[in-house]
Amino acid sequence: MADEKKPTDQEQQPEAANPAATPRGDAAAPQGDAPAAAEPAAAEPANPAAMPRGDKKQPKAPKEGKGGKGGKGGKGAKAPAPAPEPEGPPAEPAPRARLLDFYEQRVRAKLQQQFGFKNVHQIPRLLKIVLNVGMGDAVKNPKGLDAAVVELGAVTGQHPVVTRAKKSIANFNLREGQAIGCAVTLRGGRMYEFLDRFISVAVPRMRDFRGLPTKSFDGRGNYTLGIKEQMIFPEIDYDKVERIHGMDITFVTSAGRDDSALALLRELGMPFRGETPVAAA
Repeated sequence: MADEKKPTDQEQQPEAANPAATPRGDAAAPQGDAPAAAEPAAAEPANPAAMPRGDKKQPKAPKEGKGGKGGKGGKGAKAPAPAPEPEGPPAEPAPRARLLDFYEQRVRAKLQQQFGFKNVHQIPRLLKIVLNVGMGDAVKNPKGLDAAVVELGAVTGQHPVVTRAKKSIANFNLREGQAIGCAVTLRGGRMYEFLDRFISVAVPRMRDFRGLPTKSFDGRGNYTLGIKEQMIFPEIDYDKVERIHGMDITFVTSAGRDDSALALLRELGMPFRGETPVAAA
């Protein structure tokens, strides 16, 4: 045992000076194989589908609705489809009101002769008809007001306007801005059509009718009439009526006096009390 020689420092230096010769486990490979292993690593970025999700996000395709880069109004926006053409012949215009022709052909000349108007613009004419329905319990029963709006629209052929309180009244439990009724203002052809239906159909259906009063003028040529039931109009369906209510109808004329306004309504066919109504041709 004493004869064995220990390695000197010079013999140990070559082994420590060459670290490449020291094995680092099974993963180490010889130098000749290193270039071949680098080729697959360089080819991996060429296939983006094989990359993991966390490394790189794929760009999203632009939405079709916004027209690409141009935004909503860009070049890629689709043009709106043309409206389909109506089939059949075009709609014919509504016929002229019968009562309007009667006023222009007969009533104007008769009033001018009766009152001696020198200017044709002095002849009284009907300006508008206002129908007003007041619902005092609209605050407690809003469905009643909705039914009144539907019924008034069916009678006049025009959508009513909901009227609201102008000020608060504590005794009536009323606050400013609350809906309390509805109203409709008729002009032009619809006004004469409504007046024709009112005189010819609605007025004869009044219960115990003996003529319209002649003392309901306001002194400026405007005539106001109160109706107790809306059932006199044939447009109202009796089975769908939830509550019977009345309405006020005001006939506004251009006459500044009551006598000329009375003569105008009389010639148009209004059946006043104690008089024979004039039949419109």
